[in-house]
Amino acid sequence: MSLIGISRKKKDPAAAGPVHVEADSVFITEAAADHLRKKAAEEAQPDGVLRIGVKGGGCSGLSYHFSIEAGPTERDKVFAQHGVRVIVDPKSLTVLGGMILDADLALGRSGFLVKNPHAKSSCSCGESFSI
Repeated sequence: MSLIGISRKKKDPAAAGPVHVEADSVFITEAAADHLRKKAAEEAQPDGVLRIGVKGGGCSGLSYHFSIEAGPTERDKVFAQHGVRVIVDPKSLTVLGGMILDADLALGRSGFLVKNPHAKSSCSCGESFSI
């Protein structure tokens, strides 16, 4: 399982307009979908799905974990938009539900951006958060 880092640059993925995301859902922007396709191809898994999870750790208490996997497990919740699939396990969904997954593809940066409505604070690099 490989990890895919998130961008250190903070950006509001909904800056182009308001995005309403259901509390038990994940919204995937077109930029995130494009980035996922690129990462999946780099890992020789062009049909792979992005697993997003949360684990204890990091300077703020919880950290995001990303990996490209062959497919979902029986318990995973699957979110599909723009021709890609993102999977989240039920436990992680309790703190990720309602999030927006975007990508920062500016020169010199390449990573996923997470806008998590449950995060009360995050570290300066954006890789860990507290609820």
